[in-house]
Amino acid sequence: MATSRTDPLTLDVIELIGDVVARYHEEYDRAAAAHALTGAQARVLGLLSLEPMPMRRIARRLKCEPSNVTGIVDRLELRGLVERRPDPADRRVKLAAATDEGVRTARQLRDALDFAREPLAELTEAERTLLRDLLRRMLGTDPDV
Repeated sequence: MATSRTDPLTLDVIELIGDVVARYHEEYDRAAAAHALTGAQARVLGLLSLEPMPMRRIARRLKCEPSNVTGIVDRLELRGLVERRPDPADRRVKLAAATDEGVRTARQLRDALDFAREPLAELTEAERTLLRDLLRRMLGTDPDV
């Protein structure tokens, strides 16, 4: 039997997901502000601290226009947190990459995000794996599909 999208359990889950997202964004914005960054700048810096990438890929990951990413990277570059460099695989392409200071700042941002980390620590590894797999399935990014 198919579940109605308006059944009480589904509505409860939708509301809880909304609450989680809102609290995550509030905490992320607060952590970013402590470093005089916007939430968007902090998200770009976080991505670039993991690996350098071209603007188009950053835009795809953040689901925004590449022109928005260019402005964000410009501001991070002025702060010395990000630099542009040629892609070794294709010198026509410029990569945005976190500087050493950018990597340190991104680590401090991640360390400040207790909201998600602390409740997740209360779950067993099996529960976290199940939650991850369910979220991937909801987003259509399930590697098993």
